[in-house]
Amino acid sequence: MKIIVGLGNPEDKYAKTFHNMGWTAVGDVAQKLGVKFKKRECESLCAEANIGGEKVIIARPLTYMNCSGRAVKQLLAKHKAGIGDLIVIYDDFDLPKGHVRIRPSGSAGTHNGMRSVIAETGSSDFVRIRIGIRDPEVNIPIINYVLSNVRPEDYELFIDACGRAADAALALAEGQKTELVMTKFNG
Repeated sequence: MKIIVGLGNPEDKYAKTFHNMGWTAVGDVAQKLGVKFKKRECESLCAEANIGGEKVIIARPLTYMNCSGRAVKQLLAKHKAGIGDLIVIYDDFDLPKGHVRIRPSGSAGTHNGMRSVIAETGSSDFVRIRIGIRDPEVNIPIINYVLSNVRPEDYELFIDACGRAADAALALAEGQKTELVMTKFNG
């Protein structure tokens, strides 16, 4: 079993913001698996798939970014999944825009959604797929930046990054070793 969670905010006004890169990427995961977000459970919109005989839950928490951990904790409990079954995809201001970085564990950095996930689950030992959003040309407070819309000239760059993040999540869900997936997709 794998639970792939894309962090973001549930309202339409956030759909094209930097803070919704995780939501966009798990949308790509669902599309590639031919499933739709039909279920509402554990304060999340969920889709369910099967990869190589293993159940995969794809989730978009409806709790807003800063409370994402609440939904993740509920998903793990409901599906009797361990922390090692969790893959979280999210935007990262600490990485240059368009970069994708996979890590087997780590801190939350500057990300409040990840702080919530780590606090609620009591662990940082789960795979995370980070999509870089930092643009050195933009000089506004982080909170304003992450809630702003992606600039039209950068749209394709971020669509591509979300697609690569989705492919990395699928590779992990298929059972590929984290180190191999890191080598293939980091950068």
